[in-house]
Amino acid sequence: MSSKSTNKTNCSRSSSAQSKKDARVVAQTTIDAKLHVDFEESKRLFDYSTSIDFNISSSTSNVSSSTVSVYLQKMQRGSLVQPFGCLIAVDEQNFMVLAYSENAPEMLELSPYAVPSIEQQEALTFGTDVCTLFQSQGAAALQKAASVREVNLLNPILVHCKTSGKPFYAILHTIDAGLVIDLEPVNPADVPVTAAGALKSYKLAAKAISRLQSLQSGNISLLCDVLVKEVSDLVGYDRVMVYKFHEDEHGEVVAECHRPDLEPYLGLHYPATDIPQASRFLFMKNKVRMICDCFAQPVKVIQDKRLAQPLSLCGSTLRSPHGCHARYMANMGAIASLVMSVTINEDDDDVDRDQEKARRLWGLVVCHHASPKFVPFPLRYACEFLIQVFGVQINKEVELAAQMKEKHILQTQTVLCDMLLRDTPVGIVTQSPNVMDLVRCDGAALFYKDKLWLLGVTPMEVQIRELAQWLLEYHGGSTGLSTDSLMEAGYPGASVLGNAVCGMATVSISSKDFLFWFRSHTAKEIKWGGAKQDPDDKDDGRKMHPRSSFKAFLEVVKWRSLPWEDVEMDAIHSLQLILKGSLQDEVVDHANAVVNVPSVDDRIQRVDELRIVTNEMVHLIETASVPIFSVDSSSNVNGWNSKAAELTGLTVEQAIGMPFADLVEDESTDIVKNMLSLALKGIEERTVEIKLRKFGRQETMRKFDWQENNGPIIVIVNACCSRDLKDNVIGVCLVGQDVTEQKVVMERYNCMQGDYVRIMRSPCALIPPIFMMDEHGRCLEWNDAMQKLSGLKREEATNRMLFGEVFTVNSFGCRVKDIDTLTKLRILFNGIIAGHDADKLFFGFYDQQGKYVEALLSANKRIDAEGRIIGVLCFLHVASPELQYALQVQRLSEQAAASSLNKLAYIRQELKKPLNGIVLMQDLLGSSELDKEQKKLLKTSIMCQEQLTKIVNDKDIESIEECYMEMSCSEFNLGDALKVVIKQVMILSLERQVHIIQDLPAEVSFMYLNGDNLRLQQVLSDFLTNALHFTPALEESTVAFRFEDM
Repeated sequence: MSSKSTNKTNCSRSSSAQSKKDARVVAQTTIDAKLHVDFEESKRLFDYSTSIDFNISSSTSNVSSSTVSVYLQKMQRGSLVQPFGCLIAVDEQNFMVLAYSENAPEMLELSPYAVPSIEQQEALTFGTDVCTLFQSQGAAALQKAASVREVNLLNPILVHCKTSGKPFYAILHTIDAGLVIDLEPVNPADVPVTAAGALKSYKLAAKAISRLQSLQSGNISLLCDVLVKEVSDLVGYDRVMVYKFHEDEHGEVVAECHRPDLEPYLGLHYPATDIPQASRFLFMKNKVRMICDCFAQPVKVIQDKRLAQPLSLCGSTLRSPHGCHARYMANMGAIASLVMSVTINEDDDDVDRDQEKARRLWGLVVCHHASPKFVPFPLRYACEFLIQVFGVQINKEVELAAQMKEKHILQTQTVLCDMLLRDTPVGIVTQSPNVMDLVRCDGAALFYKDKLWLLGVTPMEVQIRELAQWLLEYHGGSTGLSTDSLMEAGYPGASVLGNAVCGMATVSISSKDFLFWFRSHTAKEIKWGGAKQDPDDKDDGRKMHPRSSFKAFLEVVKWRSLPWEDVEMDAIHSLQLILKGSLQDEVVDHANAVVNVPSVDDRIQRVDELRIVTNEMVHLIETASVPIFSVDSSSNVNGWNSKAAELTGLTVEQAIGMPFADLVEDESTDIVKNMLSLALKGIEERTVEIKLRKFGRQETMRKFDWQENNGPIIVIVNACCSRDLKDNVIGVCLVGQDVTEQKVVMERYNCMQGDYVRIMRSPCALIPPIFMMDEHGRCLEWNDAMQKLSGLKREEATNRMLFGEVFTVNSFGCRVKDIDTLTKLRILFNGIIAGHDADKLFFGFYDQQGKYVEALLSANKRIDAEGRIIGVLCFLHVASPELQYALQVQRLSEQAAASSLNKLAYIRQELKKPLNGIVLMQDLLGSSELDKEQKKLLKTSIMCQEQLTKIVNDKDIESIEECYMEMSCSEFNLGDALKVVIKQVMILSLERQVHIIQDLPAEVSFMYLNGDNLRLQQVLSDFLTNALHFTPALEESTVAFRFEDM
């Protein structure tokens, strides 16, 4: 089969799987809609378990499309929001209000406190410009965000109410009608975070992300366990769970962290209806969903009548939970929840590589709390970032599982080839490996020539014969049957088989013979850690509760097994083709064996079947990922697959007919001849290492990732005898495994190991002092340079504890100055062992003669072949006399800088005391009766005092030295600020006899700007002071202070 046709097959299978999934989602949505209607109509009388069972059994035939439409409209456009914030929807072009929640006027403090007059207009109504509700800085930020294509990238935007100055986080997203603004109050105690400071949110999750990324791959369970612990530490909910969605849409709790007094839900499975398809769609739109209080009365969203339909709340953080979900939460004792969606790449094979892969919902991270709980947006933002990293890790694990599945397919092909070599079909159930190794099952059976061979958990012989008869009667026209529920497949004896046999896959290997695989019910695979797992416990199944969901799930799957995967069915059908081609129907009489001569048509059909089997086997061998070659009885090559050609560079046409001994290296010639000689006598050797020659340098030849291999190809082969119909050996088939890369890597590793030993033991002066520690703290190596530097011999240092015996605070070993130095060393080494990056430390110790040695210690990880950290490798960089002098100068400079900082701190502290007295006097003056002129003088004094206070409080000296200062932003009068600047330099002006000419227009007194007036005063007064200092002190000297409007 060509690769082109193979791709078409994969695409067809993928399209078929996608079609099945789409159909399942549509059917499940209809069931969800019916359940919602049942709940709305029955309320208190609603029996959850019965409703699920009824709706699934009755399917969707009695649910109208209008019912589904109404249900979806209510889920996505319910016009209700939670009361912890308020919502405003505006037109993207002109920012006119289109809709708002009823609590918006009160929350934004827009409602008048007094009885409004007739002339008063409402501050918030349809058509209001939303920018008029907020201070200018926040309004400008909203307008800027609206012009960005992806508005959510700028969330959150900090805005302040224009009337009260109350801060809010504005969280924006676009919908079909315009722009939706979710407004959440900011706690005054919290430091506000905007999109520009989103890095602070990421830092909240940094520790958790580091933990996730440090885990070894291949263990999804551990990954989930670590995540729930980290999320619990981050947000502080009573219970944190990871839900995973299975192929049939049902879910499972795969990890949990909860308060000790709460009942565990780990291992709980629940039906697909527990999280409706509509909710899953919403989780894809809004990755983090918070419910603060499920008992809180929802707030209605009122909207302009000109809007064609209710507002879409899919992406709103405030969307209110529907009644069914609120009831479910209340029954669980969870008042608040936080749900984060985990998405991974869609595994469709038919997606174009150039296109971005679609995403699918892998599962949810769910947090529950027994009391109302609000998580501020920055922390939710951090959680979203953490879950994105978790999703990337899960995606890698899923891809790894897919690769393992591909590997399983190759192993299955090997098993099939091995089964083909058996003399009779009976060998596939009596020898090892057998048919149960082919696919995951609980039992298997072979029904051949009216005899039965049973393996594992199977029906009784009589029941299998009845199954065979039913298959012949109702499925005689097909080649087999696969089902996860014999009851749903219509088998009348399914109830008699019970839970032991629910699913079955069977194929016909002749007109009357069958091969069976059986699976038990799904519930056998499920173990819930909950306290109420006993079926005899009488829980109230009518309540919507995890326990009743689990009960409902068990009810749904009690007659159902795990489904048969496509890859399993492919393996089963391949085995069917192989067996059908090698068997012939026989009719055996108990007294005489009468062989019916098949008709011409039957013989033609069998020839066709044999040709199909032959083609399948040729395809399997040709496309195998391992080299396969065969020789005839003269030891000449008569088979050579594409992998062998790729490795050696010898094409099939070139290889056929050549003596096999000519294709191997001289050192392998005798080994090959002996192996072939034994095989032609019927003795099959295993795991024989041979070296194949290379013939030419073709583009198809394999290269290592890091270096081309120019040596021979090293292959481990198994010899299999090829026999004719009379059981005579007529050739040998060799199945190999390429181990060249492993051998070359191992040889180079051994070479490097030898080089390493030579370097460590070399007395060369160019090699720096080196020592090593294992993961238990023992010193493993102490090289020649280290011996010379410390005076401690290698045998005195190795195999001793590095801290306490080699480096000590006592008189033996290499003594360090104090216990703090030893502690710093321990911290550094423990960090390296824990997986941190290589690090450096200035470090000193006394040698055996008492001389103090200072050096820069570089510590690096030691890693074994499996990637595990097994210790620390250390280099000492000993400074030259020049460098030591430079270091001494640096230390003196640092000490001088520290001394200056201490003096500055003292001056700053002493200045604060008189400043406090000035502030007090200003307060007293402000509370007394002053005339207009006195008030102006007091205001000038206050502005000067505030400027001085700000200068005194400037602690970031490094930023000041780099000409960088943080600026505040507030509204101020420009005229007042300029007058203060003039007052500050008047004394200097008189002393220098330099007159200041003020050229300030009258309108300056009425100009209001947004900015940092205190920094402006500071800069202008410094500039004016310098101008006065450098102006000659003459009677007519002047400095003009002029304002120009650019």
